[in-house]
Amino acid sequence: MNQDTLHDRSAAFKLVLASLLLATLACTIDVGGPEPPGALIPADPGSGEQVRQTWQSAIQSAASDGVVRVLMNESQLTGFIAERFRRDENPLLTEPQVYLRQGEIEIFGIAQRGIFSGRILIAIRPQITDQGEIRFDLSEAKIGPVPAPEALRDTISALLTEAFTGSIGTLATGIRITSLVIADGEMAIVGELR
Repeated sequence: MNQDTLHDRSAAFKLVLASLLLATLACTIDVGGPEPPGALIPADPGSGEQVRQTWQSAIQSAASDGVVRVLMNESQLTGFIAERFRRDENPLLTEPQVYLRQGEIEIFGIAQRGIFSGRILIAIRPQITDQGEIRFDLSEAKIGPVPAPEALRDTISALLTEAFTGSIGTLATGIRITSLVIADGEMAIVGELR
């Protein structure tokens, strides 16, 4: 082999190596993670407002008998959480999906930090405290193959609290929750006016 041929091969190898390096930097690395627990949940447009209106309507209806009844579905909660994350410049979670099954709220989505991307599944079991408030106990939280970071767990917990008692808390603070049932894609909350 002559010197020119070696030089050409070396230049071609460097060009291929540089191209691979640039392609790697331009792409994200998917670290995998859990699969969604069900089919894609379509988000209702304007779900944030729907959630607030659902609470407001339930409280107004309670004026006659003092009983507050709220029924929410997966589409409403998926839309509510998606709207909330869209407000963030760098959201912790994209493409969120909320599943209401067998007494648990399962939240699935994609998290991306830098060039790394992974699927997240957080399972939450709501509980009613002795004071009639809703508390969220995380039973599982995974991002990719590892447990989810505490910041994401705290954010999801805060979002759920907001969905039930936060931004609509002015509506819900005067309610003592007496039962909460999650099944078949819906969540039913019953309470009484204090």
